[in-house]
Amino acid sequence: MPPILLAVDKTYPKGLMWFRRDLRVDDNAALYQALRACRQVVCVFVFDRAILDSLPRVDRRVEFIRESLVELDAELRSLGGGLIIRHAVAEDEIGQLARTLDVQAVFANRDDEPDALARDAKVLGALANGGVAFHTYKDHSVFERDEVLTQAGQPYTVFTPYKRAWLSKVDTFYLKPYPVRSYADALAPVPEKFKGPVPPLAEIGFEKSNLDQLEIPTGSQGGAALFDDFFQRIDRYHQTRDFPSVRGPSYLGVHLRFGTVSIRQLAGIAHQLTLQGDPGAGTWLSELIWRDFYFQILAHHPYVAAGGESRSFRPEYDKIQWHHGKHADMLFEAWCKGRTGYPLVDAAMAQINQTGYMHNRLRMVVASFLCKDLGIDWRRGERYFAGHLNDFELSSNNGGWQWASSSGCDAQPYFRIFNPVTQSERFDPEGKFIRRYLPQLAKLSNAHIHAPWTAKPLELVAAGVKLGETYPKPIVDHAEARDRTLQRYAVVKR
Repeated sequence: MPPILLAVDKTYPKGLMWFRRDLRVDDNAALYQALRACRQVVCVFVFDRAILDSLPRVDRRVEFIRESLVELDAELRSLGGGLIIRHAVAEDEIGQLARTLDVQAVFANRDDEPDALARDAKVLGALANGGVAFHTYKDHSVFERDEVLTQAGQPYTVFTPYKRAWLSKVDTFYLKPYPVRSYADALAPVPEKFKGPVPPLAEIGFEKSNLDQLEIPTGSQGGAALFDDFFQRIDRYHQTRDFPSVRGPSYLGVHLRFGTVSIRQLAGIAHQLTLQGDPGAGTWLSELIWRDFYFQILAHHPYVAAGGESRSFRPEYDKIQWHHGKHADMLFEAWCKGRTGYPLVDAAMAQINQTGYMHNRLRMVVASFLCKDLGIDWRRGERYFAGHLNDFELSSNNGGWQWASSSGCDAQPYFRIFNPVTQSERFDPEGKFIRRYLPQLAKLSNAHIHAPWTAKPLELVAAGVKLGETYPKPIVDHAEARDRTLQRYAVVKR
């Protein structure tokens, strides 16, 4: 944790707080440090064109950010400050804004994604040329970078020993909140020339999505409401988390992604409950630790998520010859559109396409299906998720896909191949999830909804299902695909 600055004799007359993936006031590390170090703090958020210009014009994540900024701006104003909103290339805008505002330092919370690091390096250079300091702080994880290492001083590549080391190190020091409001008197109002409301989506080139209809709560208040709801059932999380038709998950992924909740608060509560013997909280805490684990994997091994040149964590897996060409493209399109003929896979893809969310168990099922039933490169699925998930987190998304394809650190063995039918029977036994997203199969019996091709013709007619018309036939035979996968992966062992 960064050193605490003394309250007296503040270091800078004026500072700039640059909000990024930390859209909240409370327990915000960089905001706290800025308020402690500066007599006046001006706050800014930049709709970064370097990111936004590459996105489709309808994107739930942009709308989530915009709505969260409305709340953040109002909260800062209630404390005597406010939020400057810019729509520009951030690496250019921050330096220019620092000069215009005549600040001596810029404060931000760290982001270890490769593109963010490259952006921050350029910002650092531009600010340094103007004699402006650039301070960054840990805020997105409990432990980052080199904070949890092996006894030999190396980063962990296996989760279980990492988790043990994480738990042995964590204490109240690492989980205590930053008391931002105690120093809020240093917040400065928005200068006159920058005053104005948070711009509507159209002003930054976007259209409204279905975020309102999905009733996804935004901002700190939305994150707090979701956690309050989850807290009432966290003790059952270990029992409910794998069943997509049950309200088991916390649904806080998008809030963690954009920092509308504090990871210290969530981990602190989960850790305390775990110490009290709560099995559900212990399971959830383990998943928060997985998140830290993947962050440090990306920090130490950035090649795993290097855009179009991403490589397998385990280099030998880059020898695999994935299925490619027109037929592979056709299979990939069927997977994307939820037209594989395997109901659980198709329902899961319908969920992500319609809502931007996919249940965690289903992320594993559809990833395994793409790589090990269809033989398609995991990177194609990784990119699809990156474009569609509201809670897309580069490190976790990459880690999850490499886990499913067996190419990553501490991944499932290459010969572990999920059977989409047995997964469906086990985790959606009554077909409730399938019926929700594939209503054309709703009248099938529980016995056949997981594999409609096994139903007798009369049952299909009674259910109004015409295989190949109202619902596709399976695009691959799972048993045959499994054999091909074992042959494909054999190259790894040669």
